[in-house]
Parts: sequence; C-alpha cells; structure tokens
Amino acid sequence: MFTGIITDIGTIASVEARGDLRVTVQTAYDTAGIAIGASVANSGVCLTVVSKAATGSSGGSLTFDVSAETLRCTAAGMWQPGARLNLERALKVGDELGGHIVTGHVDAVGQIAAITAEGDSKRFTFQMPASVAPYVAPKGSICLNGASLTVNDVSDDDLGHWFTVNIIPHTAEWTTFGTAAVGDEVNIEIDVLARYLFRMKQLA
Repeated sequence: MFTGIITDIGTIASVEARGDLRVTVQTAYDTAGIAIGASVANSGVCLTVVSKAATGSSGGSLTFDVSAETLRCTAAGMWQPGARLNLERALKVGDELGGHIVTGHVDAVGQIAAITAEGDSKRFTFQMPASVAPYVAPKGSICLNGASLTVNDVSDDDLGHWFTVNIIPHTAEWTTFGTAAVGDEVNIEIDVLARYLFRMKQLA
C-alpha cells in the first residue's frame, strides 16, 4: 500500500533478460533500511526487492524482477537503462497519508496530449482509454506514474477520453513530470474508492 507521495527519483542502471526482466535501479534511499522482499513502487508499479547494494551516503541500488504481465500493462520505454522512475516505499502503520490510497497496480496506460503553462504551474492533458474513463471524475484523485494528483476536469469527444491535472513546481521538481513531454505514456491507477463505487452502482 502506498500514498502517491514520491520520495525519490531512481534511474535504471541495468536490465537483464531472464525468465522475467531483472531491473536494477539506482536510488538515494538508504538501502540498509530496506529489507529483501519489501515492496517499492516504481512509477506506480508495486515491485518486490530481490537484492540490494549500498554505495555509502549517496544511497545504493535496488533490484526487482519485472514479469511479462507487468511489461504488458505498463508504459512503453519505462524499463530501459537510463529511464527515470518515481519511487515510493510502502506505507507503514502510523505514517501520514498525504496523498490517497494507492495499491501499486496499473489499471491502464494513458498518454500526455498537451502541456501548457498556467502561472508557475503546468496543466497536463492526458488521453485515457475508455476502460478507465468512468472512474475518473473532476476533483477526484488519480495516480499517474505513482504520483497522487487531483483531476481538474474530464471530457469525452469523438477522438477519445481526456482529463487534465496541474503540476505545481514542487511536484515537477520531485517527480519525473519535470522532464515529461507530449507523447509520453503514463501508468494510470484509478482511485480505489471510485472502483468500488462504480461496481456497487452496477449491482444496485
């Protein structure tokens, strides 16, 4: 379980093709405090630490196995050497829930359709698949590449389904959205409460 509050930006140092894809991520985390078997969200994908290494005060590296199913369900290009990932360690009992409840399970892949300046912030427009459109609502929570964000507005037209969010300077600095570009794919996780409310409405 996570909150969508990003605490580090990691960089993929190496990728090894095995039965699964073994991915090693450089991080500023103190890896001595992260157990083998612990869960870490990588741009919204909950993965299990299978090995780790420390590099002193500068942090270390964490290694994860990425299954074929995960590769199919996540954004293109995110598992390449040099790719930057939004990292969040699993929520502990008693931690502050600063974002919203995030499971680390990707529901769909969207795409950045536009980025426009709005004051000191930037307004991002995302195109989303029809499969998740019913779960996205204005002023609701959404998790994009692991970051908890608030939906500004939602629209549907002949070309597809769209929503916008504002990225403030702090979020741009502490997440990969600071270097994101139009055309980039993003991992979408819908609000878990919206998921259950939609299902309850179907059965009512």
